[in-house]
Amino acid sequence: MIEKSARTALEVADWRRSVFALYDEVRRTDDPATAHELWSTGRDDLMGTHPASPLSPDERERFNGLPIAPYDPAWRFELPIVAAEPGGFEFPTGTDGIVPFERIGKVEIPNAGSLDVWRLTTYGGGLFVPVRDALAGHPGGTYGGGRYLLDTIKGADLGSDIDAGTIVIDLNFAYNPSCAYDPAWACPLAQPGNVLSVPVPVGELYG
Repeated sequence: MIEKSARTALEVADWRRSVFALYDEVRRTDDPATAHELWSTGRDDLMGTHPASPLSPDERERFNGLPIAPYDPAWRFELPIVAAEPGGFEFPTGTDGIVPFERIGKVEIPNAGSLDVWRLTTYGGGLFVPVRDALAGHPGGTYGGGRYLLDTIKGADLGSDIDAGTIVIDLNFAYNPSCAYDPAWACPLAQPGNVLSVPVPVGELYG
């Protein structure tokens, strides 16, 4: 019989494979609202049924869907990555050691503010864009530590245009990191340059 550690590793690998496949389908869906519905359904399925879900087995049995707001096209943008002050931070994890991030630029969100764009500088690379908004920590609002918009090394990738130098930032796809549901997870959260002073009432909510 397969050892527990090997089974866990296979379950996590399958979770990530499923996330990559889900976002691949999202990017290939022309209508953003339809893509969002597909994403919402897929995320519910993973959270409620997958053995690598951050929900405990008991929570999975009671699970009846994530609180995801209806799609609002006003929160979708294709934005250039513009220059920002050089910077970085290091995040200590229990399993992966110290994970370093480098600020490679920022995106300016109309009528909302700017968000730093980070690059994971260790093996695999990847873009990382978290966000914390004015609803964070409030009842019925958003997760207090912030949400993720992009985490491409783990599959959360809404698309980009290399020639134009733009990335898709759609706040309707903001989702809670695993540590929002299980404190055993260690998750890098929104840095000061990823805090918006306005409420962002779309995406995955909390509480």
